Amino acid sequence: MKRPKTVDEYVDLVHQAVYEIDEFRTGLDYEPENAEMYGPFIEHLDSLVRKVYDDMVSGRYEWGFGEDLPFMPLVVKYGRFIPFQRLLMTINETHKNGLDVG
Repeated sequence: MKRPKTVDEYVDLVHQAVYEIDEFRTGLDYEPENAEMYGPFIEHLDSLVRKVYDDMVSGRYEWGFGEDLPFMPLVVKYGRFIPFQRLLMTINETHKNGLDVG
């Protein structure tokens, strides 16, 4: 997945991640055995991704200039369980390296 070319595309990507987390959580409602295992990390991931989105919408977002987003340790640790891991990695890559304007 390539980095977005515009700020609007980047905001849309983060919004998509919020949606994917909501969908993942909804799926856990139907699989209680998975909810115990994934619930704690998905709640934490949700709060961190929503903070990025809220910061973007409110104008408080700051580019990373080489720094990872706060949710990346969760993505690294639980990535194999996150179906939208690539999306989160693309968001982080954009945060660190900027938009794909080249």
